Amino acid sequence: MEGVEDIPGPVLAVGLKWDWESFPDFLDALEGMPRTIDVAAQIPHHPLRVYVMGDRAIRREPATAADIAEMRRLTEEALRAGAFGFTTSRTNAHKTTQGEMVPGRFAEIDELTGIGCGLGATGAGTFGMNSDFEDENAEFRWLTRLARETGRPVWFLLTDRPTDPERWRRIMAGVHQARAAGASVTAQVAGRPVGLILGIATSLNPFAVRESYKLFESLPLSERLTRLRDPAVRRAILDDRPSPALLSRFGPLVQFAAGKWDRMYVMGDPPDYEPRAQTSVTGIATREGRSPDEVAYDYLTADAGNFLFFPVTGYARDDHEPIREMLTDPGTLLGLGDGGAHVAMIVDASAPTYMLTHWARDRQRGLGLPLAFIVKRQTSETADFFGFHDRGRLEPGKRADINLIDFNRLSLHTPEVVNDLPAGGKRLVQRAEGYEATLVAGTPVFERGEHTGAKPGRLVRRGG
Repeated sequence: MEGVEDIPGPVLAVGLKWDWESFPDFLDALEGMPRTIDVAAQIPHHPLRVYVMGDRAIRREPATAADIAEMRRLTEEALRAGAFGFTTSRTNAHKTTQGEMVPGRFAEIDELTGIGCGLGATGAGTFGMNSDFEDENAEFRWLTRLARETGRPVWFLLTDRPTDPERWRRIMAGVHQARAAGASVTAQVAGRPVGLILGIATSLNPFAVRESYKLFESLPLSERLTRLRDPAVRRAILDDRPSPALLSRFGPLVQFAAGKWDRMYVMGDPPDYEPRAQTSVTGIATREGRSPDEVAYDYLTADAGNFLFFPVTGYARDDHEPIREMLTDPGTLLGLGDGGAHVAMIVDASAPTYMLTHWARDRQRGLGLPLAFIVKRQTSETADFFGFHDRGRLEPGKRADINLIDFNRLSLHTPEVVNDLPAGGKRLVQRAEGYEATLVAGTPVFERGEHTGAKPGRLVRRGG
């Protein structure tokens, strides 16, 4: 979790009681915690694999038939206890802090389908994954077979890739081909670019992969800024170049971002998630007659609240058209928002607000989308897909989870770094204006952005 999701080890060590072992125990622990909103859980492949296989899983050895049977048994146990599904990762983007791949990265298809059969046996849950689709045809063959044989929905994450602009279209064609063959296969897509927030106060910035910058990274923020503003330090870092050794510790997304000044944008207030070329570091450098390195360095070190936005996806043609096309495809599900992961480099908790403001009200560089469509994509469609049958619609008898919104006043602020995690850990938050009230089960939990103190939230169990 330190390497994949940028959640520091001390935060996890202090913040978790570790008073559970099995997945049913874990759900019981969640159920006993007071909370503002509802939560649900899916069983994750990596800890399941390590629990069953020990060090062999960490070494990414093939699972034996006995290993697979035990993982399937524990998955069925989790589903019967209330898990809503199973998830796995088959991407090179997920690495440990030492640069190693996660335990299930190269799990064989027999292992994945064996576990997936547990969903079919219980008649419950969805099978989800993040995959690089290195062999697109082979990946769709086993996904289609799994969905058909188990009768359970299968979903995977999908974004466009600037290095292969037609990839998402090929994969969506595979989705529709699988559906035509009777398989419930769905691509989960993002409603805005998946982007890194780069700054001196965040976990990552363009200079963090240079050895000369690492000398100052552990200093307190105010001292770090002071040292970085020193002309001699500035010159040394600007003269340095990304270190292959440092780059190897990160996934391909960070490796791709290093030095891509034409794809780094001044974020602004309000933040612009569909920026133009002139607000890129390259655009500014061209106008000012300076190098992109100098522009980025001076901007970031001027204030800890200055951020650059690097959209990793969503800009195949320097606009949001690929996102719009994926959003309107009937073979997709809206999601893919990291609200509680990558805590100091991504903040997608604001994505639902962005869907309303950008797509349903403000978009000027292309076609927008109807408000009712955007609301439906974020409520009833998601609830129906994952099996939350008591919510997702404003109907008598349904759970009264409601946002009362001043639509014309709805807006997002620039993200900010706060240190409110256990052990003083930092994270990004992003505040919004225009929410008059938020109700959970009919109880007001927020009024005009302020928490009322009410905590009516609970653990939701599948079938409960």
